Amino acid sequence: MKRLGRDAAELTALADHLTAHGLVLEMLAGPLPGMYDPSGPERLLFGFFAAMAETERENLREATLEGLDTAARKGNHGGRPPVITDDMLHTVLRRRANGETVEDIRPDLLIPTGRRKGQSPSLSSIYRALAEYEKARAYPGAVETAHTDFAALQQRDRSPK
Repeated sequence: MKRLGRDAAELTALADHLTAHGLVLEMLAGPLPGMYDPSGPERLLFGFFAAMAETERENLREATLEGLDTAARKGNHGGRPPVITDDMLHTVLRRRANGETVEDIRPDLLIPTGRRKGQSPSLSSIYRALAEYEKARAYPGAVETAHTDFAALQQRDRSPK
């Protein structure tokens, strides 16, 4: 039932819509296996288990957000590790300033972590990191403002309603 609808009202409305069009909703597993008859006594049980599924889904969502928040406070923001580290970026910037091309620099760079550890990064990864660096330099306050706005939105979404 948790996957069929986002909340009890949506789940009940979907079941009623299906039965109104001549389709029978049959639960194959879970706490209420069998046919769903909207006019029978199962309606109350169906509503109860739909509410339980909604509560379980909300609890799972809250636990996930708490885990992400805890990880963020520890400095782990998830996702894949960066291919181009700050040290690599500074090496590229320094060597480009000396007139070398990215194609010449790439073989000397090694990815420090992840699945491609020990390999050279792709040219597109290097150019992407250079573009992000230039964007951050062009708009120095924009990145910090974006992080602050995002944190405020997350805090607002987590606050009780």
